Amino acid sequence: MKPVTVSIDVAQTPEQVYDFLDVMAHHERFTDHYLTDWHCSGPRRGVGSCARVTAALGGVRTAVTIEVVEAEAPRRIVERNVSAAGRRLAHGTYGIYPLPAGGSRVSFTYAWDRAPLADRLFAPLVRSVMERANRTVMRRLAAELARADSVRP
Repeated sequence: MKPVTVSIDVAQTPEQVYDFLDVMAHHERFTDHYLTDWHCSGPRRGVGSCARVTAALGGVRTAVTIEVVEAEAPRRIVERNVSAAGRRLAHGTYGIYPLPAGGSRVSFTYAWDRAPLADRLFAPLVRSVMERANRTVMRRLAAELARADSVRP
C-alpha cells in the first residue's frame, strides 16, 4: 500500500518540536481523538519508548503497539506500529525541518510494511481514513506545541 504523508508548519524550532515529540506520553494529547487507552512503557523518551493503545478508525477498534525504533535529534523519529494481531506492521515517521523564516515543518508518514487482506482490498478508503485522521493529528500537534511554548519560562 502507498504511504500517507501529512505535514504542518509550526512556529517552534526543530529542537523544540523534537523535544516534545520525543516523549511518548505527549502523543496522547494530540492523537486521543482516535488512539485511546494509552499505556506507556519503557524509557520515557527515545528509542525503546513504547505505548499500547486502542485505535478506533472507520468503525473498527484494534489494539496497537507503538515503539520508537529510531531517533535522530532534532530531525526524525521513527515508530514501529503492530496491530491486527500482528497482521498489520507499519512505520510512522516524523520528519522535522527548519523553515527559512523560522519555525519548522513537521511531517508524518504512515507506511504499511504488511497489511491484512481487508486493508489491501479497500486501500483507497483505508488511506483516506488514515490521511484524514493524521491531518487532525497535525492540527492538534500544532496546538499542543503552541500551548507548551506559551508556558515555557
